[in-house]
Amino acid sequence: MNKTKGVAGSRRKQPERRCVGCREMKNKIDLMRIVRNADDSGFYVDDTGKVAGRGAYICCDADCFKKAVKSGGFDRSFKQKIPQEVYATLEGMVNNE
Repeated sequence: MNKTKGVAGSRRKQPERRCVGCREMKNKIDLMRIVRNADDSGFYVDDTGKVAGRGAYICCDADCFKKAVKSGGFDRSFKQKIPQEVYATLEGMVNNE
């Protein structure tokens, strides 16, 4: 029998995701999710965290973005080679957050 059920102040554990840049586990709400559309029409920032499509999480930090590009973190997460023009667009999204 679970004795803590119904106890005031009990909190649910926050889900964690790994940043593709620094490779650290962080709370999902502290990271930004980049999504590739299911029809491969492009990449965009998912503010809700619920949009369908393959996603990658990254810290809202320019250094993490540079690490992700250098190490191929986005390529691994999206299971495809990312074109350089997409990196330029993603860098603008990361820096604006």
